[in-house]
Amino acid sequence: MNSRLLLVAALVLSGCKSTQPPITLAEDVDLPRFMGDWYVIANIPTFIEKGAHNAVESYQLDADGAIKTTFTFRKGSFDGQLKTYNPRGFIKDPSSNAVWEMQFVWPIKADYRIAYLTPDYTQTVIGREKRDYAWVMARTPQIPASDYENILRFLTDQGYDLSLIRKVPQQWDNQHSNAEDVQ
Repeated sequence: MNSRLLLVAALVLSGCKSTQPPITLAEDVDLPRFMGDWYVIANIPTFIEKGAHNAVESYQLDADGAIKTTFTFRKGSFDGQLKTYNPRGFIKDPSSNAVWEMQFVWPIKADYRIAYLTPDYTQTVIGREKRDYAWVMARTPQIPASDYENILRFLTDQGYDLSLIRKVPQQWDNQHSNAEDVQ
């Protein structure tokens, strides 16, 4: 009887899905316009991003349709060690271009969704269906406080836990430029 009860419990738990609706997606992302540099304003950091300063994600559309990505930041401080990662993005939903898979290590591809994008392509939010990670990014190292508050409301509406969001320190001058060190 106990083994039957455990089997039923396992089957019920394995079938449990989130009751949250699907995450909102940006409509009709113009990929060439989305390409370029995005400063990470805030995020729910992955383990590699904890302590990141001057984080920048750069996208370049490759001839094969994949997205060449360069993610750079300083570890622990503005003078910290420069870290660079080069995942590749793959468009999963070509009808909107808002659903990607990001591959840091073959063969694993992670969910990556353009959930929010301003009409002028100056601010974006990247999310995941699991609501475990999020990235608030902009074309400039800072955004107006009112825009940031609107984005936080958007994230709340999407089911994100705002207590996990961390601002990413951004301070740019010639002495501490990631771009200069990468080239």
